[in-house]
Parts: sequence; C-alpha cells; structure tokens
Amino acid sequence: MGYQTEAVTDADLPHLRRCVDLAREALDDGDEPFGSLLVDAAGTVVFEDRNRVAGGDRTRHPELEIARWAAAHLTPEERAGATAYTSGEHCAMCSAAHAWVGLGPIVYASSTAQLTAWLQEWGVAPGPVTPLAVGDVAPGVATRGPAPALADEVRSLHARLHGVRDPA
Repeated sequence: MGYQTEAVTDADLPHLRRCVDLAREALDDGDEPFGSLLVDAAGTVVFEDRNRVAGGDRTRHPELEIARWAAAHLTPEERAGATAYTSGEHCAMCSAAHAWVGLGPIVYASSTAQLTAWLQEWGVAPGPVTPLAVGDVAPGVATRGPAPALADEVRSLHARLHGVRDPA
C-alpha cells in the first residue's frame, strides 16, 4: 500500500450521516445497504443515490451512478473539485469509474477492510470481486475514512442484510 487515507473531519459527518440514511433506505427496500452523494466545491449536494442491485443488475452501485452522472453533468474542473461521500468504501469497479471520470476525494463511513472482516466473522462467503481499498485501484484519488462514530450503525445494517444477530 503506497497510499494514505486521511481522517474524517467534523465537516464530513453530516454528509456521511446522509449516506448511512440512504443505505438504510436501500436495505428497507430490499437492496444492499449502500448510499452515496456528491458534493461540489461550494459544499452543495448535487447528486445522491442508493444501492439498486435488487433488480438483478449487480452494477447498480450508487458510487458508479455518481461517476456516470458527473461525467454527463459536470465539467472536468467541477468533477475534480467535487467530493464523493459514501456509507462504504468504493469497490474496485466504482473506484475505477471514480478515477476515470476525474472526481475529487472519496470520504467513506466504513472501509473495505471493515466490511471484509465483518463478513468473515459472520461466515458470509466473499463476493465475485476481490475486495480492494480505493488506493489499491486508484492510488491518485485522495480518501478520508473510516468514520468511527458510524461504524456500529453501518455494521448493524450489514448484519441485518445477512440475517446475522450481531452482538456488537
């Protein structure tokens, strides 16, 4: 790992809180618990979405939707100045899309390492794609996370998804 992730700031927490709320909304609607939003350089939320994989298209991640939306609606300069917030660190597919589109930093509530550890602890089989940190896929993208204040809540959403009675 030749990259560094920074700590989440107090200013990041309201956006991360909204991402967790979107993740809960996704789970309540039968999807996996992930939610994300894009904030422009002025601090305005310009796009938000939640996971929509329940229909069978496993690429319907909110982070990928952010990259697609940004490519269609923002200039390269606006994309570089925007920050993506997400309840869970981008997967490899979403990290690549983020980098290819030229978006700015990624701030996440929970990390790939945390999610991987939780799933292993619960005996959940790994997915079809190797779980990689953003920096392993897109080392030029700055990251902040995880957010310790939100870890238990994000963990509980994933436990609920997998039918785990989690004592944590």
